[in-house]
Amino acid sequence: MFRLDNKITVITGGGSGIGKAIAKLFAKQGAVVHILEWNTDTANETADEIKNDSGKVSVHKCNVADQKEVLAIFESIGAINILVNNAGIAHIGKADNTKEEDFDRVMSVNVKGVYNCIHAAIPQLKKNGGGCIINMASVAAHVGIPDRFAYSTTKGAVMAMTLSVAKDYLQENIRCNSISPARVHTPFVDGFLKNTYPGKEEEMFDKLSKTQPIGRMGTPDEVAALALYLCSDEASFITGCDYLVDGGFVKLNN
Repeated sequence: MFRLDNKITVITGGGSGIGKAIAKLFAKQGAVVHILEWNTDTANETADEIKNDSGKVSVHKCNVADQKEVLAIFESIGAINILVNNAGIAHIGKADNTKEEDFDRVMSVNVKGVYNCIHAAIPQLKKNGGGCIINMASVAAHVGIPDRFAYSTTKGAVMAMTLSVAKDYLQENIRCNSISPARVHTPFVDGFLKNTYPGKEEEMFDKLSKTQPIGRMGTPDEVAALALYLCSDEASFITGCDYLVDGGFVKLNN
């Protein structure tokens, strides 16, 4: 079950964290993985790990906010079966202290980047008679999270795009779903704690972990496992859905 043998798969932001876990798992399950990543150093590290495990992978340096760049890469790859829109950036701030340039920057990656990749992927998915798109949303699209105005705005947009794409391409056999993680322990979290709470990293990690009712952060591998299922043939009856991977964050926090 859950094999992706010879499925041509594009994963954005596949160099670290959740994207890396997805790239490694999909390759292990037989997919031919194409990593689109701004940071080619981390992407190449991921690719080396995949190759050492006998997987098939290519790395493409890409700014997902640049449509011409995205289109050129998708055209060079050709027909695909799967797109995972994972690339994203964070921002801390409320509406009144979020600068315009910061808002535009987060929107350009988290919303326009997702649009650019979907826009480029649809014709390539059609060449294979359909396929699957996964968009990475967030619990921030479901509930109010303090000081995450711009980020929450983008993830709400990602959920709306997921529904729109799922509806528009039913007849083309293209499925589209989204995943909404809560806090997941990635290198980004470690960097955030180091920069924001120097000397208190362990204390704040514990505090943030306990915001999930289950009592810990998620792991990239747990998110990757859900992505694998949603992109597999076993999930062929699922489209237009958002899946919480949140340790009870949305439904059980009172």
